[in-house]
Amino acid sequence: MKGVTREVITAMMLTIALAGCAQKPPAPKVEEQTQKYSDGELPLPDNYKSWPKFLSEVQRPDNKQIREIYINPTGYETKMGEAFPNGTITVMEIYKAGEAADGTPLKGPDGKLVKGELQKVGVMAKGAGWGESVPPELRNGDWVYSMYMADGKTKAPDDLNTCRGCHLPLKDKDYIFRYDEYFQKRAG
Repeated sequence: MKGVTREVITAMMLTIALAGCAQKPPAPKVEEQTQKYSDGELPLPDNYKSWPKFLSEVQRPDNKQIREIYINPTGYETKMGEAFPNGTITVMEIYKAGEAADGTPLKGPDGKLVKGELQKVGVMAKGAGWGESVPPELRNGDWVYSMYMADGKTKAPDDLNTCRGCHLPLKDKDYIFRYDEYFQKRAG
């Protein structure tokens, strides 16, 4: 590169570096957004299947369901005995248990329910002040809920106060079912 000065080369390199900085940053992830959500407003994160599993194959013979629960990286960093931080999101896939011809739930050789078709997908997320619009007798701290049909796009007609009512007694576990089981499994 005869005739090109060191200053010109430095200026060219600086221009290239600055051009990279000027590119539009990627859109924030759901857990990084500062938007305040209420029940029914939480979007279903596109990438939730890449998150760690909170618990897998949760058996619910009482309502003939099997559940797969994911937790985002923000929540995954939580340690036993701590409350989950703002920005935590869990996603629960709810599968119908397979059924025999007579309607009884199918069980595998291990005695567990056999997973059938996906019925719904629930989202539970925590953010500062998110639970404020909920009546005090149903408030689950700052957690809010959404429920989708199996397609992940259509909102389910579920009454989200049913979710709140089930989680309400779990105040000492930050309103999270199977809190102890989750941390014991991680420790083991």
